[in-house]
Amino acid sequence: MGRSHAGGHGCSDEVLGGNSMSQKITSYPGHEITSDELKGGKYLDIQYKFVPRYSWAAGVAISRFLDELKEGRIVARKCNRCQRILVPPRMYCEQCYRPTDEWVQIKDTGTVNTFSISHVGTDARRLKTPILVAVVDLDGASPGMGILHNLGEVEPSRITIGMKVQAVWKQPSERQGAITDIRYFRPLEV
Repeated sequence: MGRSHAGGHGCSDEVLGGNSMSQKITSYPGHEITSDELKGGKYLDIQYKFVPRYSWAAGVAISRFLDELKEGRIVARKCNRCQRILVPPRMYCEQCYRPTDEWVQIKDTGTVNTFSISHVGTDARRLKTPILVAVVDLDGASPGMGILHNLGEVEPSRITIGMKVQAVWKQPSERQGAITDIRYFRPLEV
């Protein structure tokens, strides 16, 4: 079919020796390097253990949030268009698709939105004392805005959705600018 002189490589089949497009390769030039040759030092063999070092930035909003936690304060960002107060703070409102407008300080109290009682540790072993975790909707933030954190000073059977709680902070000298600067949330005496 087509022109016999219009081969794929600019050559006709006659120039390629009558073979079609490729030949099966049965061997490669050179020889295989043996482990004895490597051990004997005939070839250069370098073994290097790479130790990665990571560096990252938390971004404007979370960096400020963490700095404020170190000082014993919780901050959020306010969107003046939808009037939401966002915590953890974000520099852009995901509902309005615009930059948020201002920083606001919110309380370290809140309400248990949902919770979990875990009798199994992260290493899959059974725990004598269960881990108590809750999503806490913080007072002063918009509904549904909260953080996931541990609960303390409460019996598992006494935890309820809607329970009022307050942050228990580490001592100022122990704080590092992390969410763990709040040790846990404890029930508020009503």
